[in-house]
Amino acid sequence: MTEAADLVVTNARIYTLAGDGDDEAEPDPEEALAVRDGEVVRVGDTYEIEFLEGVETERIDCEGRVVLPGFIDAHTHVENAGRYLVHADLSGADNAADCLDRLDERAAETESGWVQGFGYDESEWDGDDGYLTREQLDEVSEDRPVVALRIDMHAASLNSVALRELEGELPGDDVRRAGGEPTGVVVEDAAERVREHIAPGYDETRELVTAGLERAAEKGVTAVHDMVRNSRSPQVYRDLEAAGELPIRVRINYWADHLESAIELGLATNAGSDRVETGAIKTYTDGSIGARTAKLFDPYEPDESEAGPDSGDDGEWVITPDELGGIVAQADGAGFQVTAHAIGDEAIEEALSALETTADPAGSRHRIEHLELATDDQLERLAEAGIVASMQPNFHQWAGEDGLYDQRLGRERRNRTNRLRRVLEHGIPLAFGSDCMPLDPLLGIHHAVNASTDAQRLSVTEAIRAYTSGAAYAGFDEDRLGTLEVGKRADIVVLEDSPWTQPDRIDGIDVTMTIVDGEVVFER
Repeated sequence: MTEAADLVVTNARIYTLAGDGDDEAEPDPEEALAVRDGEVVRVGDTYEIEFLEGVETERIDCEGRVVLPGFIDAHTHVENAGRYLVHADLSGADNAADCLDRLDERAAETESGWVQGFGYDESEWDGDDGYLTREQLDEVSEDRPVVALRIDMHAASLNSVALRELEGELPGDDVRRAGGEPTGVVVEDAAERVREHIAPGYDETRELVTAGLERAAEKGVTAVHDMVRNSRSPQVYRDLEAAGELPIRVRINYWADHLESAIELGLATNAGSDRVETGAIKTYTDGSIGARTAKLFDPYEPDESEAGPDSGDDGEWVITPDELGGIVAQADGAGFQVTAHAIGDEAIEEALSALETTADPAGSRHRIEHLELATDDQLERLAEAGIVASMQPNFHQWAGEDGLYDQRLGRERRNRTNRLRRVLEHGIPLAFGSDCMPLDPLLGIHHAVNASTDAQRLSVTEAIRAYTSGAAYAGFDEDRLGTLEVGKRADIVVLEDSPWTQPDRIDGIDVTMTIVDGEVVFER
């Protein structure tokens, strides 16, 4: 007698995304599936699945809703997602004044310490507002340190109190000045010093991580590849797992600063538990386009803002090519997967040169993160080496007329950014993540499907695959995650509407339910 299922999902449009199929078309859906011990045991029509129902079987009637494999965010920062929920959320602010109002509210909620805000994006503001400045943040407080982190975390704005508190700690080259005086804007290494200075202790880290994980589950994310900056986060993940409080799967990609410790402790890529595993060693090359620090072959468009970097700059190295080569050689030699942040075309060149010379880049599944301005030659070499392109389709929110890419790069280079279609055409493994800008796969899928040019645009099926099976492959998890097939884990997202029937409004679709290992972790 066949053992009863723990869970059956019925009356649904289930897109398993198994097999290759025609990615330009909407796949044929199934009606129902059954789960036992956290594993999919059968997929088919409702009549067939009902035979697996027992007296203790939980039944979820989806009322015709869309069911997909759970989304895997292949590049995110869970703690940062929590910061938006706990501190001042500056994302979506209309202008500098709106940011100051939100920081004022946060200051009123707290009695002492730093006033922190996250996610401002001056490129989206109307008018001439540029980076937030020292004088503006002094309006929030002249007694407490105030910091506002730009959305990409590569630039920070500080008030006078914060600048005094950090005096002597900030590398001078990354402190922006006007007339010899600091504007309050700091980038790259200086911004990293700021992040280190305000890094939370264990209790706050747990609060931030817990909030970020809850937000991920609300967005249909069942697994994350977390690029951890805070050394306390890995312990928090393991403590949450031990307490039975970890709602989704976590793959920890350790900062290259921790490489020596990781080797000494015997950590290894893919080691760990079903819920928490060690991923890659993560390294930088360059900065970001928003902070004008991504490394380019040709200079940025001129910046008229006094608070901004010098005009004609072509970016900067966060990790020099020689340093990068050493990190890659050491990490690869120790058996680690390597993932390298590279945004500008010159940075991509150096990251690619380092990774393609390793012993087996495809087998190690080495990755380049972001890959925003890759050239045709670089795409051909990525394909030949089998290196994974870990990209963020939500970055296309800055690819419109007069958007960030236009402002920083000009139209010709803007149209060469994030060419998702060309990546797939070259046969490069493609994984999607959000970089927490914001953590929302459906927003990313929407931008991939509705990108400005043919070279940047994907079909609905292709975009969803990159956020499911593509991301699973990037984490060596394709045998257990990424599709809804018999034998794989029952990680499931239920959507209120179909991305295929409303491709121009995917970002407006609600997540109804998120299931991990056959257990509901979010229900709207």
